[in-house]
Amino acid sequence: MVKIRLARGGAKKKPFYSIVATDSRKRRDSGYIERLGYFNPVARGQEVRLTIDEDRLTYWTSKGAQISDRVKQLVKEFKDPSIREKRVATQQAKTTLITARLVAEAKAKADEEAKAEVEEKAVAQAQAKAEEEKAAKVAETTEQEASSTKEEKTAE
Repeated sequence: MVKIRLARGGAKKKPFYSIVATDSRKRRDSGYIERLGYFNPVARGQEVRLTIDEDRLTYWTSKGAQISDRVKQLVKEFKDPSIREKRVATQQAKTTLITARLVAEAKAKADEEAKAEVEEKAVAQAQAKAEEEKAAKVAETTEQEASSTKEEKTAE
């Protein structure tokens, strides 16, 4: 049986797929009957992402060739490019949402740290003030004791 499917080419981490008509018993990248187009998933800028020879595709399907699921999606996308634009727009919206969430979390964390720092400073100031008051009381008591001892000595 003839299948229309993707055959992988390209380098490691840089895939490039040929859309081919091949015998279903053959391996993925082995010899094929005919190349019907190509798909470059990592296309950037002006590079062409998808090309399909529709006449040859219809010829092979009329002969009974089965089309793989991914190639069906690509043919649909090739006939109506707005499908890809919608998918890209949703991906960008998700990315924007995730970025906004991360920024909000970072801001909340920074605010929390600043609040904790302010509370820590307030506690430190309160402790310092309490120590000063304690030292003042101690000094006051020592002065009172000293004056009372002087009074006792003068009284004797």
